[in-house]
Amino acid sequence: MIEKIKEGYVKTESEHGITTIEFFHPQSNSLPAKILETLAQDIHSEGLNERTKVIILRSAGEKAFCAGASFDELMAIKNEEEGLQFFSGFANVINAMRKCPKFIIARIHGKCVGGGVGLAAAADYAIALEGAEVKLSELALGIGPFVVGPAVERKMGLSSFSQLAIDAGLWRNADWARRKGLFAELHPTLESMEDSIARLSTTLSHYSSDAIAEMKKMFWKGTEHWDELLKERAAISGRLVLSDFTKDFIKKFKEKK
Repeated sequence: MIEKIKEGYVKTESEHGITTIEFFHPQSNSLPAKILETLAQDIHSEGLNERTKVIILRSAGEKAFCAGASFDELMAIKNEEEGLQFFSGFANVINAMRKCPKFIIARIHGKCVGGGVGLAAAADYAIALEGAEVKLSELALGIGPFVVGPAVERKMGLSSFSQLAIDAGLWRNADWARRKGLFAELHPTLESMEDSIARLSTTLSHYSSDAIAEMKKMFWKGTEHWDELLKERAAISGRLVLSDFTKDFIKKFKEKK
């Protein structure tokens, strides 16, 4: 099934109990509201689908895995309510991944920025290429990684999350991300990464769904309040994104391109 979105898509395919959810946007796989909404819906639906045993989350193309929030949509936000609504899209995806009773394997083939780091962190197991550098650039925009922060902190710890969040202009290499726990595996070639994803997803597809669902509950223990927490965080980002600082930053960034 393909959900076609203006200048992008979300595609869901299933085979032998393995469901692949792929998203694409021509602007470095950035995430406008419609893609976020569809991702959250598809992850929720596949979590309920008895035929789905494991989910692979990936993006299309060969360059960036995910550039985070759509700058075009950030520029279009006119008030706090619109800001809350936009950033709640990220909250909804992370919460869908958290509550999904199936293991989610993230295929990270390239750079991750902002919300892209959040997707990698919210996955249960991330397998990446050696060129998959990471950056939380939100502070440079005049906001902060408020919505993705809980997922990143849970996966990497407060110290590593703080380093990423404070030095918002610095790319960290994929080996750093692996050593800090964001990536479970790192591979030198696309073929090696694909082989590993195929091996793990096939193996998991033969395991007990009930056991996996209970393990998900165990791994995510202590996050039951995230429905409220991430909405509160989305409101903070939604307020800050209205600043002249943020508007000027995005305008200058787009003029450089």
